[in-house]
Amino acid sequence: MKSIVKVLTTALFASLVAAGAMAQNANDKALDLDQLLKQLEQGKIAQNKDNQRRESEFIAKVAEQDQMLRDSINKRNAELSTSESLERQFQEHEIKLANLNEALTTRLGSLKELFGVLQQVSGDTKGKFQNSVVSAQLPGRVQFLDELAQSMGSNSKLASIEEIERVWFEIQREMTESGKVTRFNTDVVEAGGNKVNKEVVRVGSFALVADGKYLDMNPITGTVAELTRQPAGRYGESAANLQAAASGELVEFGLDPTGGSILGLLVQAPNFQERIEQGGLVGYIILVVGAVGLLLALERLVSLTLIKTKVDRQLKNQQPSKDNPLGRILQVREEFPNVDTETLELKLTEAILGEVPKLSRNLTMIKIVSVVAPLMGLLGTVTGMINTFQAITLFGTGDPKLMAGGISTALMTTVLGLVVAIPMTLLYAMLNTRSKNIVFILQEQASGVIAERAERS
Repeated sequence: MKSIVKVLTTALFASLVAAGAMAQNANDKALDLDQLLKQLEQGKIAQNKDNQRRESEFIAKVAEQDQMLRDSINKRNAELSTSESLERQFQEHEIKLANLNEALTTRLGSLKELFGVLQQVSGDTKGKFQNSVVSAQLPGRVQFLDELAQSMGSNSKLASIEEIERVWFEIQREMTESGKVTRFNTDVVEAGGNKVNKEVVRVGSFALVADGKYLDMNPITGTVAELTRQPAGRYGESAANLQAAASGELVEFGLDPTGGSILGLLVQAPNFQERIEQGGLVGYIILVVGAVGLLLALERLVSLTLIKTKVDRQLKNQQPSKDNPLGRILQVREEFPNVDTETLELKLTEAILGEVPKLSRNLTMIKIVSVVAPLMGLLGTVTGMINTFQAITLFGTGDPKLMAGGISTALMTTVLGLVVAIPMTLLYAMLNTRSKNIVFILQEQASGVIAERAERS
């Protein structure tokens, strides 16, 4: 009713507006008031006819809307009836399903526990097979166990006798293969990224070896790949020896019983070159200084050895030779045969003093290297610790690896300094002793010459 009043009000307002517009148009053309009144009456009649037409159309649409409402109500009632019927049917089916499940549980009895254990064993065995290197030679076992565990868990499917026997067979086969060393061919992803079919040696369920290199099996994709870094030393040699061994031959092999954990730690351990690089610039300077000191020490070692050989030969020869310090000192006696004892002593002392710098040459530099090397290592350690504490200030102490890496780098310079200082100290002591021994021989022979001259005089 309110809608009808609203429509009629709108129509009346529109008619008045139209009449006013027509009157305005007529006012523009009317000559007097009578003509204007006549025109207004004509416009009102036309507007009334238009309003009657609109009212009839509205009444017709109201009837149509009432029919649509009745149809919607009938459809709703039908849907409600269908919903009630389906709900009753669902409840009936739910009761039947519960009864069937109860009957199934009753009939299964102890078999239900058996299938539960079988499902658990299948899941646990799947995880073990997925990480076992035996799966590289025997693929497909993980998929079977995964499908069996999922079907028994989600679909409540009962396992067949064949499936139960296969689970037992796969477990037994894993135990048997874990005690064998076998060879088989499979695709191996090399360190460069190329996939090549190679002969692989499997050592039980512990390791895979190909071309004398350790392999790693990805448990997710099942692919076999070479380790990017191989363990150094005797472990790499043992892998090569195993690869080249004949059937039945006993060879030593680096076995990892943890399934790859120890091997991963060995691979991550830095080699000799990487440890040197950890020392940084200070470490390289220490090595350069150590190399210079070593060259000087080798030069002195060779020189003093040759001089000692010539001096020993001169001791056995009465004729002085100028190719050795002792010969040159004994030559002084021949050059001054008639001088007094004191003068000869001074001449011999002068000759010995002239030989000492040649014998002790570069020994002081070697001693300096042995002293400076550990100080430079300490400098590198202090610098590295400063950098470590700066990193802790910026990033905190949440990452122990960051601190351990910085401290390891800092201490590496100390190690390099000690590595250089210890042999340099030993070499200096040895060379200094050899030099002093030669000087002692020269002094001894010079004293003998003076004593001989004194006896003559």
